[in-house]
Amino acid sequence: MRYYGPDGLRHNAPVTYERKKDAELALSKLAADIARDDWFDPEAGKVDLGPWGRDWLAERDLAKTTRERYEFAFHGYIEPTFGNRPINEVKEKDVRGWYAGMLDTGAGRPSAAKAYRVLRAMLNTALDDGMIKRNPCRIKGAGDDKSPERPVLSIDEVLRVVDATPPRLRMMVLLATFTSLRIGELAALTRRNIDVSTGFVTVVENQAQLSNGELYLKDPKSAAGRRSVPVPDDLLDELKQHLAEYAEPGEDGRVFVGPKGGKIRRQNFRKIWIKALSKAKVRQVHFHDLRHTGNQFAADDGASLRELMERMGHSSPRAAMRYLHVSKGRSREIAVKLNARLRDARPKPGQDSLGHAEGTEAKKSSEIEGIDSLESGPDLQKHDGGDEGT
Repeated sequence: MRYYGPDGLRHNAPVTYERKKDAELALSKLAADIARDDWFDPEAGKVDLGPWGRDWLAERDLAKTTRERYEFAFHGYIEPTFGNRPINEVKEKDVRGWYAGMLDTGAGRPSAAKAYRVLRAMLNTALDDGMIKRNPCRIKGAGDDKSPERPVLSIDEVLRVVDATPPRLRMMVLLATFTSLRIGELAALTRRNIDVSTGFVTVVENQAQLSNGELYLKDPKSAAGRRSVPVPDDLLDELKQHLAEYAEPGEDGRVFVGPKGGKIRRQNFRKIWIKALSKAKVRQVHFHDLRHTGNQFAADDGASLRELMERMGHSSPRAAMRYLHVSKGRSREIAVKLNARLRDARPKPGQDSLGHAEGTEAKKSSEIEGIDSLESGPDLQKHDGGDEGT
C-alpha cells in the first residue's frame, strides 16, 4: 500500500497487508494522523545512530572540555551498542538493558549518567526532526549524578594542610576554602582580579585542561560564574605578601605559578596536594573538597541560599541547597534558644502560672471580694441613704 504524506510525496506503508479491509483501516488511520498533524515519515528514522550521532556532535557549538566529554561518552558507551542500529529501532527496553550493562561492567554512576544524558539529547533531536515518535530514554533518575556526599574538613585540618603546603601555594589552599573558588578559577587569576584595598577577588575566567594536556582559558559556565567574592580580613596581609613574593609581575601576571614558573596543572598540583595531606596527617580528600568545606562553613555561619549561590557562582539553587542541612552544633544552638524562650514564658519556681508567689493570689482575691461586698452591701446602701437624707 502506498499513500501521499503531508510532504506531498508518496510513501510505502510500514507493512504489507494481506486483506484489503486491513489496508483500508490502516489508510484511514494514516489519514487521521495527517489531519491531527501527528504523522511522521517512517523512512526518516531508518538511519544508523553511529554516523548520525557523529554528525550530531559535529553540529553542536560546545566548549572544548564539554565536547571532549560528549565524544568520550558517545564513542566509549553509546556507539558500541547502538552505532549500527537504525534510530527508529532503539526502544525503551534496549535503553534499559544498555544502561544496566554500563553499571554491571564497572562504569561509575556519574559516567553512566553522562552517557545517558548524551543519548537522551541526541534522541530528543531525532524526535524534533520527526525521525521517531517517542524518545526511548525514559529511565527515571538515570541522568542524575548521584555522587557520594563529599567530606568537610574542620578548620584545624584546613590550617594544618596550609602549613604543610609549599609557601607559594598556601594561598591557593586558603582561597579555595574561604572564597570557594575552583582550582581552574584559581589557576586563571591574574593581579587585575585581586583588589586588596577592598578585599575582593573577581572571577572572570576558568583555566581548563584537555586530556592531551592542552591548557586554555574559557568563560564561566553561566553569568553567575562571573562574580566577586570577599576575602576574610585576616587573610589580606598574607595575600599581599603572596602577591609580592610569588605572583608574576604586571596586571596580567598570574597570581599562582608552579615552582619553575609554569602554569598550574592539575596532575602536578595533585602530587603536591597528596603530599601535604600526608604531612599534615589529614585524611585523603580532593582539593575540590576545600570548596565544599568553605561552602559548609558559610552555611553554618548563617549564609542564606541566595548568598551561597552568589558565592559559589551558581545560577540554580540546586547545588547550594545541599549546604543548608542543619549541623548537630547548629541544631543544638537552636534548641538552646528555644529552651530560653520556653523558660522565659514559664513561671519561675515558687510562682503560679501568672508569676505570683504561691499562696498570695488567693489572699488578694478574698480581699478584693471583701471590698466589693462593702461597696455594694445593704449596710453601705443604708449608710449612703441616711447621709443623703440628712
